[in-house]
Amino acid sequence: MAYSDVAPNAAVSETTAQVDVTCGPLLNFKNMDVTPSSSIWHGSVLIVTKPGQAQPRLCLQQAGPAIPDSTVTSAAANTQGVTIDGLRLFEDPKAAFWRFSLTLPLEDYEARWSYTIPGLRYPDGGEIHSPWDFVVPSRTQSMRLMFHSCNGFSVGTDMDAWLGPNLWNDVLRVHAQKPFHVMIGGGDQIYNDGIRVDGPLKEWTSISNPHKRRTHPFDNDMRARCDEYYFANYVRWYATEPFKEANGRIPQINIWDDHDIIDGFGSYTDHFMQCSVFRGIGGVAFKYYCLFQHHIAPPKSTYTTDAPQTMKAVNGTAGADPRQLENTFVLEDQAEDNSWIIGKRPGPYVEEKSRNLYMRLGKRIAFIGVDARTERTRHQVNYPDTYELIFNRLEQEVAAANGDIKHLVVLLGVPIAYPRLAWLENILSSPIIAPIRLLNKRFGFAGGFFNQFDGQVDLLDDLDDHYTARQHKRERRFFIQRLQEFSKTHSVRVTILGGDVHLAAIGRFYSNPKLKIHSENDHRYMVNVVSSAITNKPPPKAVANLLARRNKIHHLDPETDETLMNMFDGQPGGVDKSASWNKVTMPSRNYATLTEIETPATNGDAQADQTLPIPKDGHSPLHVGESTAGSSHIAADGAASTSSMHGGLNIAIRVEINPQNREGLAHGYGFSIPLLSYVESEHDRRHSRSRSLHAVSLRGHSRSREPRPQTST
Repeated sequence: MAYSDVAPNAAVSETTAQVDVTCGPLLNFKNMDVTPSSSIWHGSVLIVTKPGQAQPRLCLQQAGPAIPDSTVTSAAANTQGVTIDGLRLFEDPKAAFWRFSLTLPLEDYEARWSYTIPGLRYPDGGEIHSPWDFVVPSRTQSMRLMFHSCNGFSVGTDMDAWLGPNLWNDVLRVHAQKPFHVMIGGGDQIYNDGIRVDGPLKEWTSISNPHKRRTHPFDNDMRARCDEYYFANYVRWYATEPFKEANGRIPQINIWDDHDIIDGFGSYTDHFMQCSVFRGIGGVAFKYYCLFQHHIAPPKSTYTTDAPQTMKAVNGTAGADPRQLENTFVLEDQAEDNSWIIGKRPGPYVEEKSRNLYMRLGKRIAFIGVDARTERTRHQVNYPDTYELIFNRLEQEVAAANGDIKHLVVLLGVPIAYPRLAWLENILSSPIIAPIRLLNKRFGFAGGFFNQFDGQVDLLDDLDDHYTARQHKRERRFFIQRLQEFSKTHSVRVTILGGDVHLAAIGRFYSNPKLKIHSENDHRYMVNVVSSAITNKPPPKAVANLLARRNKIHHLDPETDETLMNMFDGQPGGVDKSASWNKVTMPSRNYATLTEIETPATNGDAQADQTLPIPKDGHSPLHVGESTAGSSHIAADGAASTSSMHGGLNIAIRVEINPQNREGLAHGYGFSIPLLSYVESEHDRRHSRSRSLHAVSLRGHSRSREPRPQTST
């Protein structure tokens, strides 16, 4: 039911039926429809109830301006509420999933909306924070964004040292000060790795013979036990405070990464990734990813070895198994919402097509979320045709926006501007490791050094995940050059988000200083905000310092350089996290905020109207917004929307000071990104040749090196 379809004075229909909720509410943002005359916000709320319940209802009401505004009349600000019926997405003997679809008109002011679910109760007697509220931008605003990743704990984490998801308390504090319009999950919103330690894969993981492990069947019984594990783990984690409260008040956008399935999924050797157990848990994880993180109905069935129809994709999804549908309801024939960019063919290890995202984040920001896990192998991140779908969609949307879009935010599961670790890859995959691997296989020597899946060095799957890994080098260059071309053609600034690596950093691509292009006019200037983990433990100081020492000037191509930026001008709260000389990597739990700069600062930067001289290299600030980066920058509080750089973006990294402080006290570091005003440079004019980046298409990266699509049609 659309809010705008209901008469302004429609009465809210209350229900007295009790709704036994085991998880939720979870609030999602879907997309916006923007026209010259109106802007419509689309979102959803999900609850998980006990099975066999009556249809629940949600009551929605506008609560007025997010910030009290005397120019808004009380009649306009406080509308009569509407009632929205829940749509059942899925139900089995464990639970029922209900979605409430929200469609709201944006106003001339930033508005707060509140909602309740009459009769709601938690069976365990947990507190109900009702009503819940959320904030949407005005018609003329771009959204304030919060970005996080790695929201869970790796197996073996010492919970005495790393207490709960405390940093979400700082998220809620900043949200109370200046509400986020959306929170972007960059992958690993949940850690499911425990399935092999205290879950149904424990026995399989302990099989010492690699051949027996690879050929082990994934029958319906194992699927059912894995299904129970993933469901219970989602319910447990999404009900953990303060993450739970944020879920109900800040609309989410998510993509998945390996831990949403299991550590390293997609980056082990192909012959091992093709094993039935990996393909089976890939299907089950996809099911609950659809439900909990995207509020859409899952596939009717997932992969098992004793139902041949599920072992091959039919019309882009696993075939139906009558056993899995027994006493089960799955919503069918649902219309896909227009945020999806769905891949053309299933992934090599999951019998589903990739689900990439396009969304409009308010007036001037567009967003692309790249599903870099469904199609991933050790030698590719995404299929070439998926990139074509993404860039074709971008071209259509920018053309339709008639010049309104000024920023493109690109979400990736892992960083793309990050120190090279090829030397470490070479060592870990070299012949000198072979004798140690043999000792491990026979006697368990150096057991923690090798993973229990394919017997390779445990760090290798993480290194192979990186865009900077040698096997992804060509694909990486292709993707960045496509983004550069898009940025140049439309004069749109591109900013990239990436997590995964459990520390904070700011990488950036930029024009080689020899080209003498200022950042304000440089379509190659793209920042990669690296923010993780919001919950998981960070790496040791030594690792962060090692990465900082590897912070060299790299050359993507003759025109493009890249390196990390000096950002961290002091230790958070005076607590040593890394070496005092290390200004580029921060090994502490963290998250990021992105805010469009609405007005120039009234008494801000003395260099407000200056353009910095072009530096020798990227170890120096590239523009005014970087020159004052750090704790004293106006953006460091995570909420500031003023700066000397009108129309650009304020970026903050909020860093946890003490993991044992349950309030999640944080220290902020900030800088600004300028709006792009592309001016063709002398170099570009001299070399303006028809550079068809389609010709750079991933011929070398792709098909010859992809594993045979044995499981795809």
